[in-house]
Amino acid sequence: MRLAAFTAPGRFWRGNLHTHSDRSDGALPPEEVCRRYRAEGYDFMALTDHFVGRYGYPIIDTVPFRSDGFTTLLGAELHSGPMLNGELWHILAVGLPPDFAPGHAPDFAVHPGMETGPEIAARAVAAGAFVAIAHPQWSGLTLSDARTITAAHAVEIYNHGCAIGCDRPDGFAIADLLLTEGRRLSVIATDDAHFTEPDHFGGWVMVKATENTPEALLAALKAGEFYSSQGPELRNVEIVGDEIRVESSAVVSMIVQGQGTAARAVHGASMTRSHMELERFAASPWLRVTVIDAAGRRAWSNPIWR
Repeated sequence: MRLAAFTAPGRFWRGNLHTHSDRSDGALPPEEVCRRYRAEGYDFMALTDHFVGRYGYPIIDTVPFRSDGFTTLLGAELHSGPMLNGELWHILAVGLPPDFAPGHAPDFAVHPGMETGPEIAARAVAAGAFVAIAHPQWSGLTLSDARTITAAHAVEIYNHGCAIGCDRPDGFAIADLLLTEGRRLSVIATDDAHFTEPDHFGGWVMVKATENTPEALLAALKAGEFYSSQGPELRNVEIVGDEIRVESSAVVSMIVQGQGTAARAVHGASMTRSHMELERFAASPWLRVTVIDAAGRRAWSNPIWR
């Protein structure tokens, strides 16, 4: 049993799915944001400015900034609500059509007549977008909140901007609890770059697709044919009998996580092949893998359903 990212045809493309420009609260114009990601060796990115009336409900046309070897996905960070803490939802939607209809979100406050978070997420999925629950820890998201977003494809499990700006980068607790309840979600790492602090080039997805086009990338994202990283490469993740086998760039730790307290680690020096018996995970219907390199940078697999 191999993860889809390592059986799908094509090659891996590096991309950032969460980015802001001066069309909302970022520091740089869209063309400069795209230029910087292209210059840093990214194959694609999505500009996801805040979809509220204060900024004119922007879905930025980044098509003019595409070039040979670099593409862009249209998107936005959608807001509606409220969540249980009284604040607006933050929902990442990548692959939106340019004419996606605004909801009633004039600003970041709660207003009567707003769509719920689940409603705007479902509307984005119906419009063709890849949808993720953004930065759960930063948002103060509860499990009860997360359960209501039944249309989402993914949970943002690492947000580099939240790591740099407030030390709240994590989405694993919410993701793992949803997985344990049977939700077949993928997990993504992103920048959430605003370029107002060193919040960029710190977390990305590696998407397996036959070509670097919006259509192929979106199809692969929705199918879970990718992994997430801060630097290390995952080259294979598979279960053979009662053992999990992982191939990667050089790492010092390979950790397998499952339902509840099920977790084990293997440590070593410059490991490129790791394996582990799965007796500890006999009762877990899902597994996921983390590898950590000598600099402390991580890469994360999508869940494997057994």
